[in-house]
Amino acid sequence: MRPVRLSLLAVAAAATVLAATGCTQKSKGAEGGGEGDGVIRVVAKDDSCEVSKKEFPAGKVELAVENKGSKVTEVYVLFPDDRIVTERENIGPGTKADLTAEIKAGAYEIACKPGMKGDGIRQKVTASGGDGATAARRSPEKDTAVAAYRTYVREQAEQTLPKARVFADAVKAGDLEAAKKAYAPSRIGWERTEPVAESFGDIDPMVDLREDGVEESGKPWTGWHRLEKALWQDKKIGDEEKQLADTLMRDLDTWVKKVGTAEITPSSMANGAKELLDEVATGKVTGEEERYSHTDLVDFKANVEGAQKAYTLLRPISAKGDPKLTDTLDKQFAALNKLLDKHRPDASSYEFTSYDKVGKADRKELSDGVNALAEPLSKLAAAVTK
Repeated sequence: MRPVRLSLLAVAAAATVLAATGCTQKSKGAEGGGEGDGVIRVVAKDDSCEVSKKEFPAGKVELAVENKGSKVTEVYVLFPDDRIVTERENIGPGTKADLTAEIKAGAYEIACKPGMKGDGIRQKVTASGGDGATAARRSPEKDTAVAAYRTYVREQAEQTLPKARVFADAVKAGDLEAAKKAYAPSRIGWERTEPVAESFGDIDPMVDLREDGVEESGKPWTGWHRLEKALWQDKKIGDEEKQLADTLMRDLDTWVKKVGTAEITPSSMANGAKELLDEVATGKVTGEEERYSHTDLVDFKANVEGAQKAYTLLRPISAKGDPKLTDTLDKQFAALNKLLDKHRPDASSYEFTSYDKVGKADRKELSDGVNALAEPLSKLAAAVTK
């Protein structure tokens, strides 16, 4: 995960996120946003977050975001308890982004985060009346996709526990090499479904926080990456690490118990798939996520698998809504998986080349593959809600 971040997958009880339609020079932020066109105009600055409407009808809500500040920003629509309805990251200075969501009646906050840090600058807004009930209805085909994905997420969480137990037991036994061997496999299920895991707020920073996010989180550093540093950089296992192994298992057990309660929608699946690609772009391709173990390609593959699973379940719907997009996504997923296969000796295993052995040219090739998939994947949510 990034140093500190709330969930990008809206698994919230009261929303169906449609899509981030992307940054364009002719976005609604440039063309409209007044009271007459139904668009909520959000102007993000370094010290303010201006919202054109504080109350709007529930149902389809369009946000036209413009960053007039000097810093890269991100904009969130949040529930009062900080769960994310939808968000858009990496909005550069002077650029615009359009965001569309289906939102039920209720209280929300729109937050701008200059520098993409902290709690952001917030404005309270209200969605009232409107056609939220209509927006919440789904076809049987969509319900089938959601049910299958919910099963997948639950299975991944449940399968993570025994693998994490092998890792934790090796740490507690003081077996450095066994712990190293068990580390990456213990993370696969988490990485495949991380957007859902992140929806529960505090669980993600407890188990997956990197060292550079500790100060901002304001909490003790626990979880996988704390133990990763001990194993690969410090090369020792002490009493503290053994206690942290127990803490990791308790936190993962909490995650497994909660994961079945996550509300999932077709568009949240689609946006979660895009988030997993963002995870790859911001943490895995750069080598920042697994900076001590260099097991980044294991996480990379798991992120891609999780994104592809969501897409595969939504594919029958997207094929009807946007057949050209579906064809593009089929090709780009295949191309990215082919690139990944170049870095594992056995395509049937999860053994990948240590990322510190992957050269600049190969890293760029992987990055280009991720970008080629991420752009069309950002349009999937719109395709499954047509």
